[in-house]
Amino acid sequence: MGKDYYKVLGIAKGATEDEIKKAYRKQALRYHPDKNKSAGAEDKFKEIAEAYDVLSDAKKKDIYDRYGEEGLKGSAGGAGGGHTGPSYNYTFHGDPHAMFAEFFGGRSPFDHFFSQNGEDSMDINDPFGMPFGMGGMGGMGGFHRSFKSHPGGPHRAHERKKDPPVMHELKVSLEEVFSGCTKKMKISRKRLNPDGCTMRSEDKILTVDIKRGWKEGTKITFPKEGDETPTNIPADVVFVVKDKPHPVFRREGSDIIYPAKISLRDALCGCTVSAPTLDGRTITVTSRDVVKPGMKKRISGEGLPLSKFPEKRGDMILDFSVKFPEKLGQNTRDALRQILPP
Repeated sequence: MGKDYYKVLGIAKGATEDEIKKAYRKQALRYHPDKNKSAGAEDKFKEIAEAYDVLSDAKKKDIYDRYGEEGLKGSAGGAGGGHTGPSYNYTFHGDPHAMFAEFFGGRSPFDHFFSQNGEDSMDINDPFGMPFGMGGMGGMGGFHRSFKSHPGGPHRAHERKKDPPVMHELKVSLEEVFSGCTKKMKISRKRLNPDGCTMRSEDKILTVDIKRGWKEGTKITFPKEGDETPTNIPADVVFVVKDKPHPVFRREGSDIIYPAKISLRDALCGCTVSAPTLDGRTITVTSRDVVKPGMKKRISGEGLPLSKFPEKRGDMILDFSVKFPEKLGQNTRDALRQILPP
C-alpha cells in the first residue's frame, strides 16, 4: 500500500482546494520543528509538505486519485497491483521549510497568531494554539529558513515589515490642472538616530510636480518617507490628487461643464451665451434652436488637457437650464395662447 496523502493531512478524499489548504496550514503548524520538539516531527513535517505538494497540484492529484502513490511515482504496480496508467515518475524534491515560508508569505505565522493574544482564528485543538508568551517569539516580525537543528538550537532572524502607505489628499484647482504647477508639501515624520534605537521627529518638504491634465485620483508616491522605527521599514507617502470645488465649472474627466442659465424667451426665440474659459478668455455661443431644459451643447477643444496627450484638450459642455418666470399677467397669458402651438 502506498502513502495515503489524504490521511496525512487529516481530510477525506474529494476535499476541496480550500479544505486542502486549511488542512496543510493546521498540520504544518502542528508539526513544525520550531514548535514541535517530539521525535519524528521533522519527518512528519516533510511528509505533510509532500502530501500538500501532490494534492494542491491538479495534475498530480488526478494521477494520485486514480493510481495511488505507486502510479504517481512510476512504480511497476498500481494501487491494486499492475496499473496500466501513465508513468508520472514523481519525486518530492522540495524543501518543506521553503514551502512553509512561501505558504505564509515569507513571515512567521507564529508571530501573527500570538501577537493578538490568541484572538486569531487559530484552531483551539491545535497544541500550539495556546496563549503566547511561552516561546519568546512575540511581535509581528517574520522569520528566515535558518532554523535547521544545530548544537546552538534553532535560530530565527527578525524580519522588519513595511508599514502600509500613508495617504494624503492633494487638492488642486482646475486652473492648476489646466496649466500644471508645483506643490511643496510639508510632512512630519520619525527617523531613527544613529544608535538604531532612539528616534527623533523631523520635518521634510516633498515637491510634487502637477502635470497638465492630471485626473482626480492620480497618485504620487514618495518611497519610504513615513515613520522609521527599530522594527519597521518606513511606509511610502502617497498623495492623491483631489479637485477643489470650482466657482463656475465642474469637471468630467478632461471635459468641463459650464451651467448656462437662460430665460424662457431666449430658450424659445434663440439666445447668445458668453462663456468664460480656464485661460481667461470669453467665448460667444449662439443658438437659434429651441432650447429644452437639460439640453447640452459641446464646444470642442475648450476643456482640460488630456493627461496622456497634454497638447490636446477635452471639450467645454454648455449645460442649459431655463429660468421660468414666477408669474404672468392675464394679457401675457392671452397673447401666449394665441401665439404658441397647442
